[in-house]
Amino acid sequence: MSTSAGPGPDLPPEQRRWEWKHPVGPRWLLLGEVGSDWSYEFDTPLALCREVEGLFVDLPPRPRERVTLVGCTPAGALAELLDRLPAEALGTERAWLGDVSMTASPPPPGVAPSWWCEQLADVVVTAQRPNTTTPETVDIDLEGFVHVYDRTEAVTRPGDVSEFVLLGPAERSHGTCRDVTGVFREQAAPPVPQVRLLGCQPEPLLLAALESVGQSTKASLRRRRIRADVHMVAADGSDSQVIGAVVSGTIQASEPSRFGTGLLDVTVDSDPQEPLPAGALRVLEHWYAGAPTEKNLWAGYDRDLRHHWAGAALAHRSSTPDRPAGATYDLDGRFVTDIEGFYCAIGEAINGPGGYFGWNLDALHDCLTGGFGAQTPFRLVWHDSATARAHLVTGYDRRLLHPATTMDYLLDMLAEHRVKVDLR
Repeated sequence: MSTSAGPGPDLPPEQRRWEWKHPVGPRWLLLGEVGSDWSYEFDTPLALCREVEGLFVDLPPRPRERVTLVGCTPAGALAELLDRLPAEALGTERAWLGDVSMTASPPPPGVAPSWWCEQLADVVVTAQRPNTTTPETVDIDLEGFVHVYDRTEAVTRPGDVSEFVLLGPAERSHGTCRDVTGVFREQAAPPVPQVRLLGCQPEPLLLAALESVGQSTKASLRRRRIRADVHMVAADGSDSQVIGAVVSGTIQASEPSRFGTGLLDVTVDSDPQEPLPAGALRVLEHWYAGAPTEKNLWAGYDRDLRHHWAGAALAHRSSTPDRPAGATYDLDGRFVTDIEGFYCAIGEAINGPGGYFGWNLDALHDCLTGGFGAQTPFRLVWHDSATARAHLVTGYDRRLLHPATTMDYLLDMLAEHRVKVDLR
């Protein structure tokens, strides 16, 4: 592995150019660490690869989870829902409760809590029945989602909680319960058991790990541990991180690759983690030959891939200085049918095709404080704003599992940062 721009990868990323001697160029660069003593500073080159099989895979939708509140004394909105609805309405949208936090009773003054909480989202009450051991309490069945980073994540049961406190929005009480089932669980198996690095040109760290393949000692397993961020290598040899793309696990095997003499196909037994969706590959292709030159190439994607579009825009964002305050920007609002579409559209309004200006509310706030292409105050002409007005409305966002971000909220946020919005 070498760079055509200098002696090695210590160059600034925008000056780095990767090349190899095979007729079919590399698509991916792995920067990370090998062995068990990770420092989580993933900047050491491990390999160039033609393909990474198992990195982009469509999983079935995450199933809704069944939770039971055991020995529950309901209060507030939960008690009102149970009193109001007949049994046949439970399990329907009429029995939707929203988000629920489960926490422990407050500790004595001066004592730090031993456990904070778990969050349940998009909760529907499906059934209730008398508890068989504690009079005047009920067992309540719920369906929804436990908030986790991804579906493989473990949820650890607290060891010293004898009563769970149930809270709704604004910490309004939903009552208490003695126990909860369906929330706490072991880490799940990886949904994609193996990742294969195809047409791989390994660097010394990875080569050393490959020497331990076939050995079954604990030391050899530790030497074969790998964790690497994945970067896309563009046609000109430049690289950019693929946000959320990680190869993590234990190297299991290697063999000569069909992609060229001296290249290897390396099999990694994956750690539990979700892959990126297959469509994210199509999104990344728009940057392979350089930045997109046409606006709205994201418009045909669904919400998930629009999110990955904004992530790719972040990974490829320019370091050019902000344009001066007082500028005017035109936002094409024809395709702003969801919050992800807004982020894509304002990114292109400020920074041109494929431009970035936030991909969640916190990131939008950061962009509005400067350093991302525009200085406030500025003027934003929002064309075809009726599209967003019809779609960014009050409700519950089932993709993000929290209350929906409305157009009015965005307008207030922009106004707070001294952005004058001209709705057209």
